[in-house]
Amino acid sequence: MASRVKRALFLVHRWMGIVLCLFFGSWFVSGVVMMYVGYPKLTPAERLARLPSLSAAEIRISPLQAVRVAGLSVPPREIRLAAVGGRAAYVITPDGGAAPAGRGRPRPLAVTADEGRLFGNVDAALARASAAAYFPGMGANHVALLREDTWTHSRALDPHRPLHLVEMADPDRTWLYVSSSTGEVVRDASGTERMWGYVGAWLHFLYFFRDTAVDAYWSDIIIWLSLAGAALVLVGSVVGVQRWRFAKRYGNGSRSPYRNRMMRWHHISGLVFALVAFTWVFSGLMSMNPWKIFESRAPQPRLQAYTGGALNAAEFRVNPAAIVAAQAAGAAAKELRFVRVAGESYVQAVDGEGRITLFDAQASEPKRAAIDRSELKRAVARLSPAGIRQITEIRGYDAYYYARAPHTMLGSAERPLPVWRIEFDDAPSTWMHVDPATGTMLGRLDELQRVKRWLFAFLHSWDWLPLLERRPLWDVLLIMLSVGGAALSFTGVVIGWRRLQRVRRVDSHG
Repeated sequence: MASRVKRALFLVHRWMGIVLCLFFGSWFVSGVVMMYVGYPKLTPAERLARLPSLSAAEIRISPLQAVRVAGLSVPPREIRLAAVGGRAAYVITPDGGAAPAGRGRPRPLAVTADEGRLFGNVDAALARASAAAYFPGMGANHVALLREDTWTHSRALDPHRPLHLVEMADPDRTWLYVSSSTGEVVRDASGTERMWGYVGAWLHFLYFFRDTAVDAYWSDIIIWLSLAGAALVLVGSVVGVQRWRFAKRYGNGSRSPYRNRMMRWHHISGLVFALVAFTWVFSGLMSMNPWKIFESRAPQPRLQAYTGGALNAAEFRVNPAAIVAAQAAGAAAKELRFVRVAGESYVQAVDGEGRITLFDAQASEPKRAAIDRSELKRAVARLSPAGIRQITEIRGYDAYYYARAPHTMLGSAERPLPVWRIEFDDAPSTWMHVDPATGTMLGRLDELQRVKRWLFAFLHSWDWLPLLERRPLWDVLLIMLSVGGAALSFTGVVIGWRRLQRVRRVDSHG
């Protein structure tokens, strides 16, 4: 009976390995590439650095007038003022259901700040103008109007589809994707990112299954391949230990029974790197949130209770042009954001390095403001009916609030310091991070999402501060482990190929 079980395990490992080892090998190789070149994205820092500075002379209408031109029936979710296509424009995001949505997300609108004209559907000329303002002095060639392509699978782009693809004449032949609803550049993909992306993110995320007949099953394919991969490693580990002689050697002088060099190296590398392979394929599975096991159980935050009401454009009485003129003496404003925090309205002037200056929204002239921290504490308490367990000021990064390099999967999230960590006294043990300087909510984690942080971010990319703060130690360690995992995988590929060739020869002579 025991010999039958061993034989069954051996056969399961062999044939599963023939199917899966190539996937494993590609994951290890592409994972190393993604340590340095990620999937193309437009980070907040990139966007602000590239945005033209606002010109006070171009701002002639108020936020209230812009909202009226947009024709919204309910208060907007967001109002921003930034350069679009080389001219100042209000970008207004309706509240859910108030405008046509992109797969459930409201579609933003743009209104010119000089003439008060709604952009409507952005044409190729405006897309080229927007791209040229993003890359001054470079030629811009409008390539296509497309729904989705290899570099725009992100669901965050849904409200902006279809997208104008514009190729720039810069040395890296950068592709810019321009929103058809607002005219803003919403993604860039340099030639370097695209080239390495095919051996990095495209391979790692199995994007070759996207835009095909099985596109709808892409997520399921990754989940089931990851489950099968985890099972393969576990079965292989059992087989590997069974075949290894700890007390004495085989007749070939080795503790491994295999005389064939490739088989022996697969056996040895499997024993050494099986744990690495298992943790990476398992954590990759966790990243997909299979069967929604990490779906938040926390109630939705009561945002209007926190802000003190809906965003009311009529409350912004200060002249935006005057704020831009006042900022020009220091760091020029790239964007104005019209916000409401703890019952008060403010204008945030943002410069090219992301620094924010707060202005009183109702003053007759530009007047700097600061959020009252006592009022802010009362406001955050209204986010949940459960009440607050404690508020902690975080002055340095920790295990749950930290920054990653911009190109990484989590690298686009803004992580200012100091922040408040608000711990609510609810059943899911919800945490929320809030920037006390601006009142911006920076993220929410309940106990399940904190578990996912360890099962995915820690196990998959070793997001552990003692390592992240000691680069290149992090790089060396991950590359060494990846090389070992790739050796395990590709020896399996060679063994599997030889086995299939042998089977084919037997069948052809059979």
